[in-house]
Amino acid sequence: MKITFYGAAQTTTGSMHLVEVNGKRILLDCGLFQGHRKEAFEKNRNLPFDSKTIDSVVLSHAHIDHSGNLPQLVRQGFRGRVYARQSTTDLCDVMLRDSCFLQKRDLEYVNKKRKRDGKRLFEPLYEESDVNALMQLFTPVHLHESREIAPGVTLTFFNAGHILGSALVQLDIRSNSGRNHKLIFTGDLGQPNQPILRHYEYPQGADILIVESTYADRLHPSADDIESRLADYLKYIDRRNSKLIVPAFSVGRTQQIIYYLNKLLKKGGIPSGLKVYIDSPLSRKATGIYAKHREVYNDEALNMLASGQDPLSFPNLTFVGTPEESMALNETPGPMVIIAASGMCEGGRVLHHLKHAASCEDNIILICGFQAENTLGRRIVERRETIKILGEEVPLKAKVEVINALSAHADKAGLTDWISNVKGDVKYAFAVHGEIEKVSAMADILKEQGILNVAAPEPGQVFEIG
Repeated sequence: MKITFYGAAQTTTGSMHLVEVNGKRILLDCGLFQGHRKEAFEKNRNLPFDSKTIDSVVLSHAHIDHSGNLPQLVRQGFRGRVYARQSTTDLCDVMLRDSCFLQKRDLEYVNKKRKRDGKRLFEPLYEESDVNALMQLFTPVHLHESREIAPGVTLTFFNAGHILGSALVQLDIRSNSGRNHKLIFTGDLGQPNQPILRHYEYPQGADILIVESTYADRLHPSADDIESRLADYLKYIDRRNSKLIVPAFSVGRTQQIIYYLNKLLKKGGIPSGLKVYIDSPLSRKATGIYAKHREVYNDEALNMLASGQDPLSFPNLTFVGTPEESMALNETPGPMVIIAASGMCEGGRVLHHLKHAASCEDNIILICGFQAENTLGRRIVERRETIKILGEEVPLKAKVEVINALSAHADKAGLTDWISNVKGDVKYAFAVHGEIEKVSAMADILKEQGILNVAAPEPGQVFEIG
């Protein structure tokens, strides 16, 4: 058996790992690389293998850094099956179409400048027709259902507790060489006890682990103060008639924030009349899919529903529709909260809101998730004096706040808890989905748990396992 680590190797984006066994090639995730526009464009367009040779894809969850290059795979000739949970399939249907739309819109903006400068125009990575073709290849697999996806290879999904539909991927492998293996790939492991979703599970018996490392070197602050901090920010913008801008992933993070604001409202923690806008068509669709799949809710969310309270809706919450309505928010005086995609500020409607809000010291930009290197979100967290938004330099005078406790990724304690409960038979472990210092920290955790063969693969590195 051979494993090649093509993406999310010593970086957090572009998750893509190839398992070759019994003459078959199985791809774990096929995500978009995010970062410098030109570098990301080249990496995403030039897949590191012949797509026609991939027999199947197993998708851990729908986030774009894990699913976003699947249409490109199809565009280049992939015709196998894509195995995912049904809720992940539903999310991909809307998220990948949204990705097409954002690519087209952003490229129109960028290409205007490139045309003026006499430069070659960019083309989208893929189009909606590629998404249509991809969706025909999805094969839903239920949680805990065993499904043979290749000769001698059986897939089972367990709950990862990260976002709706997120799965721990287990492959039971009976190799033609006579060696048997059980491989578990975490995808993204959720933070324990987060809102709405159930806690991650602990599948047993693996001898090979591929483990995410996003927050392997740190502990998240206690979630106990999330509501109080949000309440403070709301009071601040209410006094100043200003704006709270929240860049948030449309899937997972946005629903978490709605949930906490809902609880705040019930306690009287939202100033009277304060408007909250969800400015993302994808967030509206994704929230509808969350509402459809209530079988994944945890006990607290189910109890809220039973008492007649919808955890994903409250008065004064408005989902913004048209681009014109979105633009109008920039000219509308506060106080208001605007929650908009994308989570790393690399595209979408949030760019226009940041462009208008960043130069005013009365506004707040609230970052509530991991920001990869070379993204606008990272530059905001670093509080640069100026930030480049849509080709223009904008002074960053707004207050920048960070709530890491809202992260949907397990921190060092959560990762250690999970590994300590599944490590029993593990002989090989690989730390992925983290920058160099993160995968190094994860390698240390794995070694401390008694696993002897540990690696933090470099991009393209190949490992043979007998």
